[in-house]
Amino acid sequence: MSSAEHIAKDQASPDGARPPSRLRQLAAASIGNAVEWYDWYAYSFLAVYFAGQIFPEGAGNSLVPLLSTFAVFAVGFFMRPVGGLLMGAVADRRGRRTALTLTILLMGGGSLLVALTPTYAATGVLAPLILVVARLVQGLSVGGEFAASTTFLVESAGPGRRGLFSSFQYVSTTAGQLLASGTAALLAALLTEQQMGEWGWRVAFLVGALLSLLGLWIRRGAQETRSSEQQAADRPGIFEALRRHPRQSLLICGITAGGTIAYYTWTTYLPTYAQVNAGFDKGDSLTVGTLSLAFFALLQPLGGMLSDRIGRKPLLLGFSLGFAVLAVPLLHLVTDSFASLLLVQCAGMVLLTGYTAIAAAVNAEVFPARVRAAGIGFPYSLTVALFGGTAPYVGTWFKQAGHADLFPWYVSALCLVSFLVYLTLPETSRQKLEK
Repeated sequence: MSSAEHIAKDQASPDGARPPSRLRQLAAASIGNAVEWYDWYAYSFLAVYFAGQIFPEGAGNSLVPLLSTFAVFAVGFFMRPVGGLLMGAVADRRGRRTALTLTILLMGGGSLLVALTPTYAATGVLAPLILVVARLVQGLSVGGEFAASTTFLVESAGPGRRGLFSSFQYVSTTAGQLLASGTAALLAALLTEQQMGEWGWRVAFLVGALLSLLGLWIRRGAQETRSSEQQAADRPGIFEALRRHPRQSLLICGITAGGTIAYYTWTTYLPTYAQVNAGFDKGDSLTVGTLSLAFFALLQPLGGMLSDRIGRKPLLLGFSLGFAVLAVPLLHLVTDSFASLLLVQCAGMVLLTGYTAIAAAVNAEVFPARVRAAGIGFPYSLTVALFGGTAPYVGTWFKQAGHADLFPWYVSALCLVSFLVYLTLPETSRQKLEK
């Protein structure tokens, strides 16, 4: 049976009303999510081009602008827990659809602000301040997006299909990355490096602002997944999930730690890692990133369907143990060879699928429906901020400090921590999801 047939199957509604089309629900979440993540990742892919325009170079150290740019990337991540908490609360109190509308509007505004950020030469310290504000807005949006879209996707799935629907969280995220990477690669091919540094990078962010309007229009057709009983019940307090479910909140942190460091290292930082540590060509690194991300997107539904068949734990354990053992040798294999970077990135993508394809389902299965979005959003986003968002900065800092070889060990250690957490998890793939 094909993925489309799996998705279309089991159309019963929990309230007995005419059910929404599962394909339509999937499209509303996925397309909007892709637009969100295009805006977010365009920053990382284009950082090497605009860093010198926004930040002054330190005396005798050409890495200072890039390091500062990745520090702002990390700052954006620290707004994600706030977004996860606030937008998660909106999703639990006002509905998933309302939260998804707000997140796409915030992301489009942040992308437009990045595109219009002046240079340091023109405005001095105002330039990095504007960039920080833009990233804070985008961080708020992305934190809320994961909380709302994760809940919406998994609640839209039919019986025995939560793993498959969960996988589209990262299919759409990867589609956004591919679009960002492809746009950056196209601009780099059409423009000179000087043109890219002067104005070419702004084009990508203007495109992102326009795409956000498209995502907003598509999400207008989404149908609310909260049951009528939930909508009629008392609305949960903003901190109710943390107060009543502290163990589950800590569990989300442990589930996420290894996954987020591996994910952001392999999908976001690896091209820059190859440039900084192996002298890899900028344009070629974007090409490798695009090819490996396409491969990664194809793997996600396969991983999701496999988890529906054999369970979540085998995939989680395979992912975490694989990275704990192989992260160091894989990153040491990166050279200035095109084939070496492509091989390392694709090998990591195979392992990573054991986490990404089912992360949404695993997280949603931890919390009851009443506080599901906020319960997922805050601890997940906090963990991503601490370990995922800082990955490019930590990797570049290790290089600047003369200890580049320590970064792979850092990745390996966090994956080992998550492996120990996964050992304690119950198998939830066969349990009914509370609506």
